[in-house]
Order: sequence, then C-alpha cells, then structure tokens
Amino acid sequence: MSATRFPPHFTNSDHRQRCLVQLRSKNVPLEKYIYLNGLKGRDSNLFYDILLENMQEMVPILYTPTVGDACVNYSHIWRRPEGLYVSIEDKGRIREVLSTWPNLHDSRIAVVTDGSRILGLGDLGANGLPISIGKLDLYIAAAGIKPSSTVPICLDLGTNTQRYLDDPLYIGVRRPRPEAAEMDAFMEEFMEAMREVFPNLLVQFEDFSTDNAFKYLDVFRHKYPVFNDDIQGTGSVILSGLVNAARLSSAASNLPLADHKILFFGAGSAGIGVAKQLLSFFTTNGLTPEEARSRIYTVDSKGLITADRKGLQEHKKFFARTDYNGPPMTNLVDIINYVQPTALLGLSTLRNAFSEDVVKAMCNHNKRPIIFPLSNPVHLSEVDYPDAIQWSNGEVIFASGSPYKPVAHGNAVFEPGQGNNMYIFPGIGLGSILSKTRHVSDGMVEAAAFALAYSLNDEEKAAHLVYPRLSRIREISAGIAFAVIRQSQKEKLDNNAYLRTLPDADLLGLIQDKMWQPPVLQMRTVGRL
Repeated sequence: MSATRFPPHFTNSDHRQRCLVQLRSKNVPLEKYIYLNGLKGRDSNLFYDILLENMQEMVPILYTPTVGDACVNYSHIWRRPEGLYVSIEDKGRIREVLSTWPNLHDSRIAVVTDGSRILGLGDLGANGLPISIGKLDLYIAAAGIKPSSTVPICLDLGTNTQRYLDDPLYIGVRRPRPEAAEMDAFMEEFMEAMREVFPNLLVQFEDFSTDNAFKYLDVFRHKYPVFNDDIQGTGSVILSGLVNAARLSSAASNLPLADHKILFFGAGSAGIGVAKQLLSFFTTNGLTPEEARSRIYTVDSKGLITADRKGLQEHKKFFARTDYNGPPMTNLVDIINYVQPTALLGLSTLRNAFSEDVVKAMCNHNKRPIIFPLSNPVHLSEVDYPDAIQWSNGEVIFASGSPYKPVAHGNAVFEPGQGNNMYIFPGIGLGSILSKTRHVSDGMVEAAAFALAYSLNDEEKAAHLVYPRLSRIREISAGIAFAVIRQSQKEKLDNNAYLRTLPDADLLGLIQDKMWQPPVLQMRTVGRL
C-alpha cells in the first residue's frame, strides 16, 4: 500500500515562498512571531534558511520590537518547551537541572536572563525566555553559530509584577524576587554549575535589573568567559555609531573630534555602560581618561547628575558632575543650553522625551546634531525618526534602538541608522568561541566597536550612514570576530594557539568557513511506506 507524504508536485522553493506568503498574510506582529516560532519547531532548517534570506523583514519580529510583545504575553502564547528554566526552587541542585540539557557536549553559547528588566518593559519574570531565544536566533543568523550549540536560559527567580503572580496561566514560580543575599548565593551556584556542566560555554547576561547587571558582570567577568550585552554590547555598538556620526558632524562644523560633548538622558545599566564605553572615543582622539570623562554628562529622572546629590546610586557616581554648583537642573532644554552637547543619547524608555523644543535646542548649538533615541521598543523611543527629520530640517544625524523606515523630506530621502546590538554581539560571541578566550575583556569589546565602525563600504559612506546595512551582517560579524580574536591574542587570553599561526587573510577565511549554513534542502518527493 502506498501513501503520499508530500503532494506530488511539492518543491522546496515553492514551500519556502509559501511560508513567506503565510507569514506576510498576518497583520499583527505577535501573530507573525507565533507563526515563525511554530515554523522553527516544525522545520528549523527551513526557518533559518528563510531568516537568512529575509533578515531585514524578520529581525524586527524575532528581536526588537516584537519580541517585547512575545515576552509580555509568553505565558499565554507558550506552545512547547524551547529553552532551559532554572528556578530559585532548584537551589542546591542546579547542576542536576543543567545536566538535563540535550546537547551538553555541543554547547558553546548561552544567553541567560532573569527577566527582571526586559527591554523597557520591566519585570516580566519567567516570561523573559523569548529574549534569550531571540538573541540566539541572531547568533545563528548573523554569525553562523550552530543551532545545536546554543543554550537559551531563563532564571525563574520570581517576579515583583503582581499581574503575573495573579495570572492563573503564568508559567513561573509564584513568589517575590529574592533579596540580595539569596540572589547572590543562587548566582554563585549557577555560574559554578555552568562551568562544570558546560566547560566550553560562553555566557551572555541579558536584561538583568540595573544594579544586578553591573554587580554580576563585575563579580564573574574575571572568573568565567562572560559578558553583559546591555552594558558592553550596547556600549560597543553605540561607540561604533558615534565614531561615524562624529565624523559627519565634524565635517559640517569643523569641530575637532576631541571637542565633542555627549549628553546621556537615562542613567541605568545601559546608559552608564554606554557612557563608559564611549570614553574610548575620546581617548583614541588624544584625551586623557579624566579629560574624556569630562566630555560626558548624564541625566536621570531627577535632572543633571551632580556629585553633591544625596543618595546617589553607586553606578551613577562615575560621571556625576563636580563642576556645577547651581540649583538642581531638571529641564532637558535648560540642560542642553547649559552643556551645549554635540550628541544627545536617550536610554530612558520615556516616550517622546525628545520633544520639538529639545531637538531644536540641539540644532541651535550644532549644524548637524547627533541624536540617538536608543530605548526599545518603538513605543518607548525618545523621538520618532519622522519628527526628528522634520524638526531639524533634515540635519539630524540619527540612530535609534528600534527600526524606522526611510523618510522623505524636501527633495531628499533620509535613511535612519539603527544602533542594534545584533551588529556587535554575534561577532563578539563568534570570536570569543573560536579563540577559546578565558575572559571577554574591555579591549575585545572595544575592538569589536571599531571593527564595526570601519566596516562601512563606499556606497554606505556616500549615503552618510552611521551603520552598515543589515544585509551584510555575516560579512560584518566575520570582521568583528577577526578583531576580537586578534585582541584576545594580544592580551594573551586565548586558548586556541593554532589561530595565532594564521596570517590575517587565512584567519578571516577560517572564520567565514566556520559559519554554519542551513543544510541544502533536498527536494522532497512522493514516498512509499
């Protein structure tokens, strides 16, 4: 007896197109996310094949901004196990829980979140797992990390968001988040167990609360191969964009690069992490570290951050001003007029914080002001691209955290930049894995930033872009991985001695050869049982 497994005229190319038609027929971004999630579960090779061919279309679904909706609703859209949950209730047996992962020996990269500060959406608890899944999808697509070597992990430590605790479908443990001592003990056991179970694993921390993000990066960065994408990845990608934006701004004003001034609106883990990374912009242009720090100003919900403010959080003290002795300055326009920055960076998650008055104040002090509203997702952006173009009469040098479409103004079409971490972290991860680095150093992160900045091709430079186009992401990731490997070798952090023997061209070729591609999909035909 015969049976038809596939229609008699089925072809893979037709089916690939059929999947795209089905995807595009859905009008709600979250429904697109659910569809793609199901496709990956049914046929992961086809999913990654389509992703690689349609990065510009699919990344905003799998990553920011739609992944935010997926996290908020994850307990309600959950369909199947996708990652590894490690619960606070697993304390004392975390090693046993980690050992249940099916690809122990292949595992090379883990993205770990505790769901406490997902994008700008707050404490989502166990609903944060899609962040880890989405980041790893981008490792696979952008840097060719083999899917079986990825480990998405959500630390289920409770939540302080009452609506989740009250939700009968919430998939996490129903308790408030632990106090510091309990959390610290859990993290120590978790990281030690990770090293024992996954001896070849690079760990990326993702979307921890501000204080914990800094704390656990500092505690673990010299003990394990670990980095924090919110602090180091965001800082690196914004450093890269600033390098190119400052060149454009200086070309219009003749201002020396070392004379730029940066105003940060938002001083959480991302804001301060980015600010620290941008110190190297100034030091590479001849300033001392102290002079570099003096070129950076920070603003939080209470206004300009000054050293004499009572109760100032520890991570905010580094950039606190000692040269302002007036009354608290809380109005952003007043702060801009006082500081006269060349660049305004938003990491506040305050929608429309950069009003028309703010943009025009920046224009009053700069021929081509640099304005980077970096908060994710779009509904938390400090200013929308069409408004920034209109209010600046097309003079703004713009990059955002979320994607925007090109805007027509006057007789020109303006193309926005997107300061997207996916430009950086896949290359850092690939380079760290291939070099078998013991630690991810500040120098490696900085090398990644400058590799990205210098990756613009002639056409992108002519278009005055600050970031390369996403269609070249694998080429870009290879170049970043190359820079990361060489920096790891320079600092003697690498454990892959063979790579040291390779000339530059051969090393770059090896990196490209190591990038995973979806297997060639053989055309399926009618079969018999």
